[in-house]
Amino acid sequence: MTVRVRTTLVTACAVALSVALAAPAVAAPATDGHDATRRALKAAVADGVPGVTATARDGHRTWSRTEGVGDLRTGEPRSERDRYRVGSITKTFVATVVLQLEAEGRLSLDDTVDEWLPGVVEGNGNHGDRITLRQLLNHTSGIYNYTADEEFARTHFARDGFLEHRYDTVTPRQLVAIATAHEPDFAPGTDWRYSNTNYILAGMVIEEATGRPYAEEVRRRIIDPLKLRATSVPGTRVSLPRPSSRAYSKLAESGPTYDVTRLNPSMAGSAGEMISDSADLNRFYTALLRGRLLPAKQLAEMTTTVPAMPGASYGLGLIKRELDCGVTVWGHGGGIHGSSSEAVTTRDGRHALAFNFNGDWSGDSDAVIEAEFCGD
Repeated sequence: MTVRVRTTLVTACAVALSVALAAPAVAAPATDGHDATRRALKAAVADGVPGVTATARDGHRTWSRTEGVGDLRTGEPRSERDRYRVGSITKTFVATVVLQLEAEGRLSLDDTVDEWLPGVVEGNGNHGDRITLRQLLNHTSGIYNYTADEEFARTHFARDGFLEHRYDTVTPRQLVAIATAHEPDFAPGTDWRYSNTNYILAGMVIEEATGRPYAEEVRRRIIDPLKLRATSVPGTRVSLPRPSSRAYSKLAESGPTYDVTRLNPSMAGSAGEMISDSADLNRFYTALLRGRLLPAKQLAEMTTTVPAMPGASYGLGLIKRELDCGVTVWGHGGGIHGSSSEAVTTRDGRHALAFNFNGDWSGDSDAVIEAEFCGD
């Protein structure tokens, strides 16, 4: 779960080793304004992605498309209704809950980590009393990214480690302990670096502030009110709910392709464990950017960004991207073994796109976004 402009657990492995979508999509006419997107999806499959599922919403029109296969063994195609692991898109859900709690006066973004989690972030130059919740959410805390730890990567990303440990349960405190065994990357607030540890801590803060697991708060505050029926927080459940396709990975190596559909997502936790589908993700980001989930003050805080990478900046669990044609989109990307996803929308929530690759070693997701918002 790291950011290029897209955010993927798989990329972290490589670096470390690093209202209105309820209706079904109508049949697309020969020319429907999505020709460039269609070509980009085909190009991803030609590049080696087993299969792609995508749904776009523009005004009141919904368009869906699949390419490639959902099962390499049977040749079964992907479905427009496929549920898939969304990886770091989870972060936007978590940040939304934290901001709702701020709006309710139950916490402040200026609170320190130590105020909520005393003694959890300490040692090796780590000081939880100097890191604010805001710095967790916008990745300016400096806390080391636990998925970049070499032993963690060998255990959970590399072939032999993954095949042996794919069903292991890992606790949030264990993940934070991996991070704090390293010195911080920089002093809090002095730089930006993507760290999954930030959102493991944010999930722990939600539990301390509410007395309930972060997953329950996500369900109660976002999933249920928006009727996101394909969206779930699996915890330690290893299977994908149906309908779904298989997920494939090279497991950080070239060579054979492995079916990695079944795994224990606790290794990602509140940084990247959630499951959804393209229609639900479009509904979520549209509702969020239109102010249905947050008061104006908190939405303004969420969309206040810091420089992150060329062409993109990072808010509170939200990435702002400037596309080549001058269009600005907001959203997040995410990945976990065998699954690479993107969900973005314009600031007014009018035009949204979400899609998933069921392979983690190829395909240009940025090209798909550019095609949808800048193409013919």
